[in-house]
Order: sequence, then C-alpha cells, then structure tokens
Amino acid sequence: MNIKFSEDIVPISVLKVNPGKIVNQIQQTHRPAVLTSRGRGVAVVQSLQDFEANVEQQAFMKAVVQGMVDLEEGRELSLADVKKRLKIT
Repeated sequence: MNIKFSEDIVPISVLKVNPGKIVNQIQQTHRPAVLTSRGRGVAVVQSLQDFEANVEQQAFMKAVVQGMVDLEEGRELSLADVKKRLKIT
C-alpha cells in the first residue's frame, strides 16, 4: 500500500466539510487517509474491511513467528503426541 500524499493527506477541516467523499475515496482506493490538524498528522482513517484484513494478517504473522521461535527453542511435539493430547484417534 503506497500513500499518495496529494490524495491521502486530509486536513480535519476537509473531513468535516465532506466526510462522504473521504470515506468513498478510502473504500475505493484501499489506502488509509492521514488526518492533519495545523499541518501535523493526528489520526489515520481506514476502511473497516482493510482494518480487519490487517488485524488478521498481523495475528497470522505473529503466530508464524511464534511457531518458528518454538521450533528453534526445541518446543515441538510429534503428531502422535498432538493426537493424544487432543484425544483424536
């Protein structure tokens, strides 16, 4: 996701005047908008769909990294042990 500074930096005053336009832009481009106040970034507005996808992706990546750390530190189980723990025959 690349930010387009000419389109994605939005003063709060512009958001107040025409919030629908900004929301539509965010949903169509799948890029977040950086809200500014007095020339400084103060918040990010992102579509709910994109936010949920990012949260899922972060959780997945965190689990993958934790699994790799567990393997490196010798915390692993055989398939037979997992089946036994889960009471799967």
